[in-house]
Amino acid sequence: MSDQLVADRIALQDVMLNYAMGVDERDYVRYRSCFADDVEILDFGPDPIRGADAWLEYVEKALDQYDATQHMLGPQLATVNGDTAHTRTDVQARHYLKQPAGSTFTLWATYETDMQRIDGEWKINRHRLVVRGSKTE
Repeated sequence: MSDQLVADRIALQDVMLNYAMGVDERDYVRYRSCFADDVEILDFGPDPIRGADAWLEYVEKALDQYDATQHMLGPQLATVNGDTAHTRTDVQARHYLKQPAGSTFTLWATYETDMQRIDGEWKINRHRLVVRGSKTE
């Protein structure tokens, strides 16, 4: 494995770690920095969402219903082809609901994510949620 491939794989993983941290810490500047301006988001709702600013608005509204979240990411499988990459990252996301108080929603899913190197940095340009299961307690 070349040094460049190792560096790319670490950088791709860092994008997803910043994604999770940005959501859980409500650090929307960090979160927004993970995305290309023209990102396409699939399967988080009935319709695709296009554009990083539209996606950020959607996420901020969605997170209003939770006191806290924790996104735990599994190991990432990445395929790099020059300045493009495809990643598969499993996630278990725990959501602590405001109402009813004390309730939790757990999601088991996979992120299927395409990234592109833009100005030397990896950015998400297509992101899809594949739901494996969920439970509300």
